[in-house]
Amino acid sequence: MNKLFLHLVILLTVLSCQQDGGNDSPKEIENQDFISGVDISSYPEIAGTNPTFYDTNGDQKAFLDILKADGVNTIRLRLWVNPVNEHSGFGEVKEFSQTLKNKGFKTWLTVHYSDTWADPGRQETPAQWQGLSIAVLKDSVYNYTAKVVREMQPDYVQIGNEINPGFLHPSGNITDHYSDFMALMESGCKAVRENSTDCKIILHFAGIENSTWFFDQVKSLDYDIIGLSYYPKWHGKSLDDLQSNMQSLSSTHGKKILIAETAYPFTLQWNDQTNNIVGLNEQLILPEFPPTVEGQRNFIQQIRNISEEVENGIGFCYWGAELIAWKGTQATDGSPWENQALFDFQNKALPVLEVFKND
Repeated sequence: MNKLFLHLVILLTVLSCQQDGGNDSPKEIENQDFISGVDISSYPEIAGTNPTFYDTNGDQKAFLDILKADGVNTIRLRLWVNPVNEHSGFGEVKEFSQTLKNKGFKTWLTVHYSDTWADPGRQETPAQWQGLSIAVLKDSVYNYTAKVVREMQPDYVQIGNEINPGFLHPSGNITDHYSDFMALMESGCKAVRENSTDCKIILHFAGIENSTWFFDQVKSLDYDIIGLSYYPKWHGKSLDDLQSNMQSLSSTHGKKILIAETAYPFTLQWNDQTNNIVGLNEQLILPEFPPTVEGQRNFIQQIRNISEEVENGIGFCYWGAELIAWKGTQATDGSPWENQALFDFQNKALPVLEVFKND
């Protein structure tokens, strides 16, 4: 009788394991899909100087291998139409995208629709597209976007970068030419949909202020994800405001939402002679997040917490992870970001990378 009972217990245990085995819990599935991203758009240029990188234990390793081992699962890259050199151009980004895919990363392309930086202060139409009628410009946007999606097969694509004032100025100025702006955006979104069955479309706004107005303006567009930039220097020092704004946008528009760009300094010191973008205490959130190794880590941990707690929050992306002082300590045209990179002044991975792991 005891032996029969024992066999019954074993049978029930096996059946229970078979039912549970291979089925991740909702939280595990959620963590697997969570975007732990970094923007390393300048890495192909930096790699040309053959820098040596070290993991958090001080062991020399390849840059991408360090990121992968520390939990980064998505790489964001900017794409310029016809830059002055090959960097961030179609050829370089296509080649680097394939390298990243081979390493097992997902790719996220930031299509600037410009030959150079596009942001809230500058949305310059590519030189070869300037002066075109709106009809021809729409075709240019469609054809270019379709080519990007077909040939690079990104997992995520942004239609424009920090498009607070629109893009492709003057034609796509959201205030002065709203209908043309929407027509151009629709052309880009349509190109993604018609050339990929799974690429997700991100619309990217810089900051919190006026984001409600902006996403109301674009609510008729066919897109998947709301992306926000958040830097305390430019976008306010209240993480509570950031979280409530994200919650409101997600609930109002029924979209997934993420932090598309953020960063924080681990020091206010310099490692070259190039002026840093963040270098003053008044640009930071103090005393909660001092410019220290732990301050940087704790800030990004809170960004991650917010991204997980917000309804429909799906991740975050750290901008400038790779921007060490790669031109040398005396360079006046080097990195304005080395004190916000994810590697210290000896190119050793910082503890902040621990935050990227999806357990």
